Amino acid sequence: MQSRTLSASIQRALLAMAAVSAGALATTSAIAQESEDAAATLDTIEVTGSRLKRADIEGAVPVVVIDRAEIDASGDVSVADVLRDSTFASFGNFKPQSGSSAQSLATIDLRGVGSGRTLVLIDGRRAPTNPMSASSGSDLNAIPLAAVERIEILSDGASAVYGSDAIGGVVNVILRKDFNGAEIRYGVGSTEVTGGDLQDMSVVFGSSSDRTRVIGGASSSKRGMVFTRDQIGGQIPGVTTYGNNYYNWDTQAIEAVPGFDCTQGAFYVLSNGLCSFNFREVAANDAKVDNTSVFIRADHQINDNWTVYGAATMTKVETFGRYAPVPGVVVVDDGTQSDINGGVACGPGGCAPGTTDGLPTYYFHRFAAAGNRDNWTDTTNADYLVGFQGQLTDTIGLDFGLRRTDYKYAELGRGYIVATLANEAANNGDYDLSDPYGADPDVLSGMQATISRDSRWTTDEIYALLSFDLFEMGGGTSNGVFGVEYREDTLVDLYDSLSEAGLVLGSSGNSSAGSRDAKAVYFEWLLPFSSTFDMTLAGRWDSYSDYGNDFSPKLALRWQPLENLTLRGSYGQGFRAPGLDILTQKTTFSAEPVNDPQSCAALGQPANCQLQVDTFFQANPQLESEQSTQFSVGAVWDPLEWLDFSVDYYAIEVENTINQITPQAIINSDLDPATYGPIPPGMSITRRANGAIDEIIAGYANQGTLDTDGIDFRANTNFDLGKYGQLRNQLTISYINSYEIDDGLGNVTEFLDINGYPDRRGSLNNTWTFGDFTAGWNINYIGGHGPVGGYATNDVQLSWQAPWNGTITVGATNVGDRYPELVAFDGRPWNFYLYDAYGRTTYLRYTQTF
Repeated sequence: MQSRTLSASIQRALLAMAAVSAGALATTSAIAQESEDAAATLDTIEVTGSRLKRADIEGAVPVVVIDRAEIDASGDVSVADVLRDSTFASFGNFKPQSGSSAQSLATIDLRGVGSGRTLVLIDGRRAPTNPMSASSGSDLNAIPLAAVERIEILSDGASAVYGSDAIGGVVNVILRKDFNGAEIRYGVGSTEVTGGDLQDMSVVFGSSSDRTRVIGGASSSKRGMVFTRDQIGGQIPGVTTYGNNYYNWDTQAIEAVPGFDCTQGAFYVLSNGLCSFNFREVAANDAKVDNTSVFIRADHQINDNWTVYGAATMTKVETFGRYAPVPGVVVVDDGTQSDINGGVACGPGGCAPGTTDGLPTYYFHRFAAAGNRDNWTDTTNADYLVGFQGQLTDTIGLDFGLRRTDYKYAELGRGYIVATLANEAANNGDYDLSDPYGADPDVLSGMQATISRDSRWTTDEIYALLSFDLFEMGGGTSNGVFGVEYREDTLVDLYDSLSEAGLVLGSSGNSSAGSRDAKAVYFEWLLPFSSTFDMTLAGRWDSYSDYGNDFSPKLALRWQPLENLTLRGSYGQGFRAPGLDILTQKTTFSAEPVNDPQSCAALGQPANCQLQVDTFFQANPQLESEQSTQFSVGAVWDPLEWLDFSVDYYAIEVENTINQITPQAIINSDLDPATYGPIPPGMSITRRANGAIDEIIAGYANQGTLDTDGIDFRANTNFDLGKYGQLRNQLTISYINSYEIDDGLGNVTEFLDINGYPDRRGSLNNTWTFGDFTAGWNINYIGGHGPVGGYATNDVQLSWQAPWNGTITVGATNVGDRYPELVAFDGRPWNFYLYDAYGRTTYLRYTQTF
């Protein structure tokens, strides 16, 4: 990766190339010796973070570019894989994983502030929103890598330009536009661990004339499923209470079920005597993913002033995941034959004849006899765009168009258990929890269910952008843009009726459905006071039909005191609208495990007892948008013709953060509001006359603040070695100085150096070109965090351009076959979001151009 903010001489060289080949950007200082005269006739371009088109590629905000050459050199086969390697993905990214309710989803989380606070664009317009986890942002798997020309990362807030979600930064995926001929590509990759092998293939064609350009293609990429047992830590048995245990009312402890052989299958006995289940023996970590896409883009110059353009993309992602057998609580009624707690609450000697203690038996059970859970998902995304661009006068331009995205998600799951049917079978003795493998197959199938989920997100958008020159200033023409947008979003996310009713064990989630309109008006204004100092003002007003309005301003300054030194800074405010999935979710019932001293006292139990209470998770109509403030200041310097570097400081504050409020948090606020604060608006707790909890209303609420700041450093070198070729080096380091979360209850936590929160990431990319050969060596580094030490991997690649216009590439990612430390994180033996644990991945790729 490399900074977009280079020296004036490099700017002129890059723009000279841009004038020759629209949309293609050079990103090194190798061409820094182009003549100054060429700059006078350059076409204007639009850079991520601004709608203004200008001939100055060095702006007031930092933009990093990953060009096509760097994408190919990475060995990655998807946009998600490319961005996962970025140093801006501070704490890692969500990726397709078995056992997730969003099994096919891949997102980008810049600065660690959350994927829902990172905006993803495609050619400057919002990427499609995924329907299975809408508040998590865009699904990168909906973007075919074969269609990508480059990826631009704006490491600054940009709500004043793009609206909601642009808090942590913006990722703008620029698609190919200029391509003549045809390209066929095929590659395979093999991981050191079993199951994660790769395959990718694509065909791209393009043609252009004086007035028309057309590019299209198709691509496919696949990755196999990786079982937990085949990866590091998979040989260490998983530990869980949900083996075969029960709650003993007499001892107030969870104990193993008497009479059950806890050595069958994946069951095993813990050192404390509990019966556990080794879920790692049967479950998969990485889901199997098959991604197929087709795309086409064209533009035609109608006359000297007007051009019509259009694009269409269709992407289909299929996944398969395997989970361990269903875990769940089985409730056996008091006095039934499986009530092994009978009489314990009546004291020594048990209960009087003809009476019972009134207490059921709670089993913490794994339904291993019913088999594993298997899930299949199928996502289809269609994205259509048509627009017109032209000049109304010599100084006024207009760009307007229509866009529609239609994202469908279907999920089918087998091997799940209906709680009421399992309880019934246990109560009548058909399912003996001391001998579950002895159950009649008809009994096992009779309490199983096939679950389903059908989701869809559609967006219809109309946009118009007016660009105009205003007047001359000391540094050139003051120009501006004024834009309007109208968007209709519709979400339908439907679970099967049993899941909606909360009757399915081993599954989570509930239906949501709704729609909203979003209107926006925005402007940008460039004020070039001199050739070395300019200011950009921007503002955007967004109105949402379901929650309200937001205004986002921004000020950016650029000062170039020396020809090879640029100073820059920006200040802005932004927002994140509450997601449709949160605002429209159906009420879900759950018997939640909590501790409530008042309820324990009402049951005659110790104050620290654990019990289940009726909880209803529901939409909160009082949700407001999150509010953010961003500040950045930096410098770019190229002291030598072969060296340039930049350093930028940033600070982000997110207030009114949207968080899920747990039932336990509501209980704490009810009992001790002085310590835990009041119960958030929209949440509640109801108690009976004896003080016991009757019900809790839980869900999402605005509560808390996130503060983070840090420094980004980039350095690029370019050496002409004469007859020995050319050597390029790109060093990128992202350092987080602080990452604090105030929960709104007076508790401020610094997360840096806690497991999962490294304070730095770095990369060093080295490329040596010698004739028809190109060799690459990339070093990727993730800093230490908590008990986990620093982690570095090395990637190598060698490619040869054959005389018949073919390119043969061989390489290996993580060539040293390193693996992350075995420190558990989020239910896995290592941090699944920061590391992949595939080991060494060797690959071979052939590309033929015509």
